[in-house]
Amino acid sequence: MLRSYLRLMLFAVGLLVGVQVPGFIADYANRVEAHRIEAAKALEGFRATAGRFFQGDLQALVTHYRESQDPVMRSDAQSVATLVDRSALLEEEAQAMRKPWYARAWHVVAKADPELRAETLAAYDYQVPLVPEAIAWGIVCALLLAWVVESLLLLVGAAFGVGRQRRAHQRHWR
Repeated sequence: MLRSYLRLMLFAVGLLVGVQVPGFIADYANRVEAHRIEAAKALEGFRATAGRFFQGDLQALVTHYRESQDPVMRSDAQSVATLVDRSALLEEEAQAMRKPWYARAWHVVAKADPELRAETLAAYDYQVPLVPEAIAWGIVCALLLAWVVESLLLLVGAAFGVGRQRRAHQRHWR
């Protein structure tokens, strides 16, 4: 009986963890989009300058700043380069968040920007949305967690001979 309750608890934990997945992915996508918009705004003036003098090539603008005789411009070259790189990273992240659900999930787990993922996790508000996507994630995670943990426990039990005496005892008393 205790084993059945433990299975139910494990299933419930898996279900509650699973329903968080779509919400976390959506929060990550929103955070990426907000940062992307902010980075684009920060680059507006530099984009205009690059458009006027370098056919829109921001890297050429950065190179010009780095090679300038003016120490102020040379000093600002790294700041502009950082903005350009950050904007490119956020654009790649935004593109990844426009893919199908399974690609978004894999991206957030394996390929997401660690800083953005940590920022999203720190600000994440746990929720239990009753939408089909969250329910599906919850059920799948619950079943997988329950199956994996029970399989591991059965393997460990079999390795240490737990349960053999009962089966042998039952076989001899038939």
